[in-house]
Amino acid sequence: MKAPTAVPGPAGERRRDQGHGRRLTAAFDALESFPVLAESRNRVMVMFQSGDPSIADVVAAVEADVALAVTVLRLANHIEGPTRGRVESAGEAVQALSPRAVHAIVSHARTFDYFERTAVWQRAPERLRLHALATQRAADRVGRELGYPERDRLMVTSLLHDIGKLVLVHAYPGYPAQTHGDARTPEERLARERCELGVDHAAVGGVLARRWGLPKSVATVIERHHAHDAEGEAALVRLADMLAHHAFGDDVSRSELIEAGQSAGLRPAQLRAVMYDLPLSGARTRPARIEPCPLSGRELEVLGRLAGGSVYKQIAGELGLSTSTVRTHLHNVYGKLGVIDRAQAVLVATERGWI
Repeated sequence: MKAPTAVPGPAGERRRDQGHGRRLTAAFDALESFPVLAESRNRVMVMFQSGDPSIADVVAAVEADVALAVTVLRLANHIEGPTRGRVESAGEAVQALSPRAVHAIVSHARTFDYFERTAVWQRAPERLRLHALATQRAADRVGRELGYPERDRLMVTSLLHDIGKLVLVHAYPGYPAQTHGDARTPEERLARERCELGVDHAAVGGVLARRWGLPKSVATVIERHHAHDAEGEAALVRLADMLAHHAFGDDVSRSELIEAGQSAGLRPAQLRAVMYDLPLSGARTRPARIEPCPLSGRELEVLGRLAGGSVYKQIAGELGLSTSTVRTHLHNVYGKLGVIDRAQAVLVATERGWI
């Protein structure tokens, strides 16, 4: 789909930009009522019929639906107090609002059914959810491989990484089929968006996340998840996005995938293991982090690698530390968790969803 023809000269360019601006603004407004999947709503309602479910069960339900995750995070980030604008995970959001509040949100939510079509959304929510959950699963697997300490936030950023596509679906009726044309890989499709529309879904998604009041840490990852120089969590989501496409049999550039793995910190052997495991994996591989974690990021990294079977020397080499520093970190971990050995430390941290 070609962008509107521009009138030559600066005035014409301004009119073209203003046209795009109006389309995007209208699309942002339309997403205020983006629907929850009907099956997601039904499962949450059933969950509450037999009493009050656990916070972990409610968190899992929120993490399984893009619209529900957005709604819960938005509301949690607008509560007055020290956490306003700082709620980064579904677990934090459910605790800030309460499970009963989530039940009320779901009971009044607009829904979208697998077998229904609307003039605006068609199959967009369904397609987005399938890829979002595949990316979330890949990100969780990569995070586990790396011992990444912020995996609860990663569950959110990987789930919401493509929300900008919803804006473009609403703003441009030919998106994505006409816009992407014969582009085959994620990189090619992104290039076509920039060429045809003057903007890409990652940049639009970052703007949308900020409009919704989500934390900068979340919005930046969404905005940067296709950047070649992405670092930190954005690099993990970029890799997870490619792995999700690969798992569904889509074309992915081999060289781009290897480069993304390196940027995320995975050695080739680790990347191969992740790619092999993904089609066999289920949903979240650990409980949601409900209790606040007393460990520092470095202590979590050390403990995560210890849980993965690494010895002190390996951990020291991977993290660029001395073995004595690794021992010191573990000694601090034992003290904070009130345990006496590594087995107990790993058990406690796993049960509480910290690693």
